Order: sequence, then C-alpha cells, then structure tokens
Amino acid sequence: MDTSIFFEPAGSVETTFPAHTIGEKINVYSQKGGFPDLDNIDIVIIGVNDDRKAIHNKGCADAPDHIRNKLYRLFRGDHPFRVADLGNIQKGATIEDTYFALSSVIGFLAKKKIVTIIIGGSQDLTYANYCAYRDIEQMVNIVAVDSAFDMGEMDSPVSSQTYLSKIILSQPNYLFNFSNIGFQTYFVEQKSIALMEKMFFDSYRLGDVKNDMEEVEPIVRNADMLSFDISAVRHSDAPGNKNASPNGFFGDEACRIARYAGLSDKLTSFGIYEVNPLVDINGQTSFLAAEMIWYFIQGYYSRKKDYPVGDKSAYTKYRVSIKDGKYEIVFYKSDKSGRWWMEVPYPSGKKSKYERHSMIPCSYNDYKTACSEEMPDRWWQAYQKLG
Repeated sequence: MDTSIFFEPAGSVETTFPAHTIGEKINVYSQKGGFPDLDNIDIVIIGVNDDRKAIHNKGCADAPDHIRNKLYRLFRGDHPFRVADLGNIQKGATIEDTYFALSSVIGFLAKKKIVTIIIGGSQDLTYANYCAYRDIEQMVNIVAVDSAFDMGEMDSPVSSQTYLSKIILSQPNYLFNFSNIGFQTYFVEQKSIALMEKMFFDSYRLGDVKNDMEEVEPIVRNADMLSFDISAVRHSDAPGNKNASPNGFFGDEACRIARYAGLSDKLTSFGIYEVNPLVDINGQTSFLAAEMIWYFIQGYYSRKKDYPVGDKSAYTKYRVSIKDGKYEIVFYKSDKSGRWWMEVPYPSGKKSKYERHSMIPCSYNDYKTACSEEMPDRWWQAYQKLG
C-alpha cells in the first residue's frame, strides 16, 4: 500500500534546529524532504487539518504545524529515536473521505507494528481511528480523556461531541470496552451515565482520578487506542480551546497520562485533539501537546513487554477466593515491572475473539479489594462482557 498518496507535506515548519533536539533527528515529510521511509520506524506522527465536525471550536484544524514547531525544539531523551513525521492527511472533499484516509493509514501502520500519534483536528477523528481496527477485524479497547462522554443522541450525525454513539452503532462492531477518564458530572446527562453502566463501560470522575493518579495507569494499559480531548485540561493550563473550562487536569497530569499511554504494550495509536491556535495564549496549549508527545515517546521506549501471555514463569501468581468460593480471581504480578493483571474466564467458543481481553490490567488496590472479600469493579465488568 502506498500510504504517501493520502498525505501532503507539513506546512510552516522550521527546518533548522539545535543539536540533540527532536527536530534535528526526526524524518519529516516537508516541502524540502521526501516522504519518509518506514523501514526501522517505531512511531509515526500524523497531522489532520480537518475541523468540519468540531463543535464550538473551529480553528483546531490549524493545530498540527503549531504543535510540530513546539515539539521539534524539545531535546530528545536518552533512548532510541526511530520516529517519522508523515506530514498531514490531505483534507478530503467530504469528511468521510478524511476518515477513510486516516483509518486506512492507521490500519496499515498497525499491521506493520508501527505506533501512530495523531495530532488534529477535532475529536470526531476518534471514529476514524476506531475504523482502522474495525477494518482489520481487531476487537478494540478505547480510552478517552475527556470532560464529557461525547455520546449525544444515538441518531445524531457524527461530530466531535457525538462520535461515541457512531462507534457504538457501527456494524460489524469491534468495540470491546470504552473507558472515560476525567468526566465532570455537570457536563454529562444522567441518562448517559446510566447507559455507560448498562453497557459495562468504565467512567472515572475527574475528582476521583486526581486523588489517585496512579490508578490511571492500569486503565490506560488496557487501551488499544487513546483519544485525548485537550479541553479535559483546565483553561489556565490549556487556553487554546474554545470549550475549555476552569476545572480539569493540570498540565503535568496530562503529561503523566501520555506517558502511561506510551508505556502500554497494548496501545498502538494515540490522538491529541481540539488544540485551537486561534484562541491560544503564547502557544501554551500547543506547547503542552508537544510535551505530551515527548512523554509518550519516552514511555514507548520504556516499555517492559511483560504482558502476561504464554509462559508465566516470570510472574508471581495469586489466587483469591471470594463470595464463599463462588468466584476465584487469579492475579499475576510481573517480576520485571511490578505491575498487576487479573485473569477473567471467557467462554471457550469465543477464544479467538476474546483471548487478548481475558487478562485485565489492574493495580495492587484491586488485589487488596479481592482479599477483603469484595469484587473488584474492573474484574466484574470484564466478566459481564466476556460472558
């Protein structure tokens, strides 16, 4: 597949950078440089200049090059750096054309074991990201960092605030789980919260998450793709968004989540959306997005590759019986990283479909919960879906 047909060179990006910076090393598709060779590449960056489905945030289509100019001036970490920037997806005649181009490229890259970073653009591009996995017939876990669920009415046209309903209704459906991190209750209808619970999806309030940021790591570790709406960050830290509000994550917390995403052995695509240079202050929001990408790359090159499949001799195994022996939960703790997983049984006839979802990332707190004769929420929700 010649993916270059979907791209145009990055626009107003500087070409001279100090030694040891990302800009000095990265292979970028620009007016002066040809399309990057993808051999020996681990991560690619893709810009999408399309905000036709943005709600109250027109101008975010201009974000990719602003983010690039901040990112390329950051110094590289002490790790390998096999990263390419493919430029920008050409804006299609219709939004569906843009979705098709983006999903085709991400699917192609996923088959080549290359991780994709998407810088947009509006968050409806999450739907195109999901379609990449649907088209290669892979069950997918989505994590969205957002102050709302972006569900809307089930028959609403796709937009940055309704893309989730489009994903849920998509047929054939390959969505296994959806998790929202950081929702703010006053932005979410009660019926949407009830629907999330009915579908056994996960949602975590902003206040609860901020009280214990370490609990975010197993949520993100279970994701195949992560969609980050920059409006989830409070206005004072990320003013470049017309939907920004006074409350939200701090900038350093956003970077921490990005690093968790990079660390996940399972995750293959990461999108940062809704950055709007038109209302930004001194490029602060583009700078934050650039730093998030820096942390994601650092996390990627710190991956432990210890997802517990096959030989489990490098794990400590714990069995916990609860509900008077009705349920037994098997935990695995990695000797390499100290991270925890729970094993969830699934019907034998669904092995090919659910096998990669039967090992649920968790935390030590989940193990303590089970030892206290209580069912960990993560285990029970996965058990309900697998059954």
